[in-house]
Amino acid sequence: MKKEDNKKEILEDNEEIIQEDEKIIDENVEEVINSEDIVEEEVQEESNEDELDMLRKNKDKIKKLTNEVETYKDRLIRVTAEYENFRKRTTKEKEGIYTEACSDVLKELIPVIDNLERAFVADGSIDDLKKGIEMTLKGVQGSLVKLGVEEIDASKEFDPNLHQAVMHIEDEAIEKNTVVEVFMRGYKRGEKIIRHSVVKVAN
Repeated sequence: MKKEDNKKEILEDNEEIIQEDEKIIDENVEEVINSEDIVEEEVQEESNEDELDMLRKNKDKIKKLTNEVETYKDRLIRVTAEYENFRKRTTKEKEGIYTEACSDVLKELIPVIDNLERAFVADGSIDDLKKGIEMTLKGVQGSLVKLGVEEIDASKEFDPNLHQAVMHIEDEAIEKNTVVEVFMRGYKRGEKIIRHSVVKVAN
């Protein structure tokens, strides 16, 4: 009987030990699970912080690029406005120059028109009319000189840059490409050809 009681006590003690061990194991398992949860939370927090940092950096980049775009936009607007003002100013100046040039020419031509009108209504002989035309012609030539216009020389060799040949003749007594007759006089102002001399050329 005593042996059985001892056995029973030993069994009870073993059960208690087993129960305690199971309890310890359960506690350790719970700690491990809790630790894993904590690690996951920390990893998640770190991931969220990385995403936030990336978002902040991207936001800063977007802000910088937006500022640059605005700067270029303002610069483009200013350049466009300056060009438009320049274009208007240039157009106005060009119109002014053209008007001044026309005024200079007209100032010289109007007196010629006056002389022609007076000659038209004047009484006189053919000689008087020729004399009047001669005086008017001299007046026109003087006006051209004042305007810087000069007659193109057509007394030498034919030059296609200055002359326009409308007729050719064959004559062995005349050198090749010699201007032999001027049908219409040519005029130039500086290097600008106003009208080519219309001529007849030999050979």
